[in-house]
Amino acid sequence: MFQPSRAQWSLIWAVAVILILAWPPAEGRSLLVKIVNWAVDPANSLPTLPAPLAMGLDDNGDAVAAHDAIEADYYQARDRSALVRWRMDMKTARDPLAPATERQVLVGLAVLSALAVWRLDAKR
Repeated sequence: MFQPSRAQWSLIWAVAVILILAWPPAEGRSLLVKIVNWAVDPANSLPTLPAPLAMGLDDNGDAVAAHDAIEADYYQARDRSALVRWRMDMKTARDPLAPATERQVLVGLAVLSALAVWRLDAKR
């Protein structure tokens, strides 16, 4: 019966963890991106850029002033430092590739890793 060596187990575990963390769901972000989003702002203290003002509210002076105040707070926090700017970018980051492309890359990684495990077995 096949029993993986230590090097093979290391490769199997590393690829399995990468696949689990990076696999994109049908909608939303991958687990890895969700972890990064949470890790840069676990207390949810960084402001987020508000959505554009709705077309019907452009005549409402109070709504415009409130929206502008929220937007000013966002840009003021963003201009504090490069680290805060990076954290704010990572808080709203999405997966870098389209889900279909990301799945193809991850399946390719899995196949190449299986070939590497098989090759490592040939050396024994």
